[in-house]
Amino acid sequence: MLARRQRVGQGRGVGEVDLVVRRGRTVAFVEVKWRSDVRSLDQALDEQRLRRVARAAQAMVHRFARPDDVTRIDAILLAPWHWPRHITHVWQP
Repeated sequence: MLARRQRVGQGRGVGEVDLVVRRGRTVAFVEVKWRSDVRSLDQALDEQRLRRVARAAQAMVHRFARPDDVTRIDAILLAPWHWPRHITHVWQP
């Protein structure tokens, strides 16, 4: 893990990335969503939320990724008594 809860911007332009992780040459900016029941996870991610994560990732990519790295935006969805669901490339601009 490279970082947790990274924020950029001020006011309405604020964006946050929950986790920044690296595996080999891939750097993933990860949005983590927890809900009390698994049915609520289907509405946990929407375009507006993912757009904010994407803006934050774009603003901080220079801190975490090298020029030859692949970057992506992922999501991890969590609910009690269920396996975590990892979605790769959840947002592609």
